[in-house]
Amino acid sequence: MHIFETERLILRNWDDSDGDRELFFEINSDDRVMEFFPFRRTRAETDAVFARMQEMIAETGLGFYAAELKSTGELIGFIGLVRTDIEPYIPLGTVEIGWRLAARYWGKGLASEGAKAALAHGFETHGLDEIVSFAVYNNERSTAVMKRIGMRQDIPSSFIHPRVPDTHLYLKPHVLYRITAEKWRAEQ
Repeated sequence: MHIFETERLILRNWDDSDGDRELFFEINSDDRVMEFFPFRRTRAETDAVFARMQEMIAETGLGFYAAELKSTGELIGFIGLVRTDIEPYIPLGTVEIGWRLAARYWGKGLASEGAKAALAHGFETHGLDEIVSFAVYNNERSTAVMKRIGMRQDIPSSFIHPRVPDTHLYLKPHVLYRITAEKWRAEQ
């Protein structure tokens, strides 16, 4: 199911092809891509998340969408919007924007391009009032994308991620970025 597109990307639901499953596994198990996460997913764990993501997108229209290059049809990773809950830091139902691309597609502006379109999709199609994003405090690649798409850091809302295990203390401090529909519309 085609969700939206950009100049270079098609954002869609995941399909059951081996290519989609392989890329999803690759990005969830690659040490470079997962540098700021305390775990790498096994194939079985990845397949379970893959199925949940397909179902979520089909049911709600929100999810981390498969991102493919228009020019070649190559799948590059995911970009999208999901409801999150890291209470008390982020209230239940808040919509988060996120992305994860295979390392070979980094540095080409694809995450920013897709994320800008995802913001538009969230505000225009889903009528959201606000979208947030968060990352480990020193994840400069992700926070750079947040800044490029017009989000601003909410410094007082920085938090210690409660789901990151204490075995990975250096991954617990997180920064939070936000953008409201009003601010987004004013910048268009």
